[in-house]
Amino acid sequence: MNKNLKLINELASHLENYQKVNSLVSQQNIGWHIAHSCKVINSITQAIVKSDPNKAQSKFSFKFYFVLFTNHFPRGKASAPSFVIPAATISKEEILVELEAAKQSIQTLLKTERDKYFTHPVFGDLTVNKTLKFLTIHTYHHLKIIKDI
Repeated sequence: MNKNLKLINELASHLENYQKVNSLVSQQNIGWHIAHSCKVINSITQAIVKSDPNKAQSKFSFKFYFVLFTNHFPRGKASAPSFVIPAATISKEEILVELEAAKQSIQTLLKTERDKYFTHPVFGDLTVNKTLKFLTIHTYHHLKIIKDI
């Protein structure tokens, strides 16, 4: 099974505690972190599917390779775009929909042409393979927060 699919299943395993909050760790509850992780996967997949590989601009990003090398995002250093921010109150059913969509998105990415891409605001254009690695690190980052909560 693909690593990203395993991580989505691990996110789902925390669904029973979706309302739990620990303000010493995060101002958001577990459900928010699950939904956010899924929204990131889903929105990036949509961008990749629509992308034109001929327009990709390959450039070296030290920040991306640092994240790739360390498998780590520092907490609280970046803010997510509004379209991947879940509603302040989110139901268990809405989270389940996001989880299922994320599983489908990963399946789509695994079948997508490797030279398709999405443009990350800090890391630049990431091909499908780089995106899959990015999503693994991003999802794991939120799983660590969930576990700390």
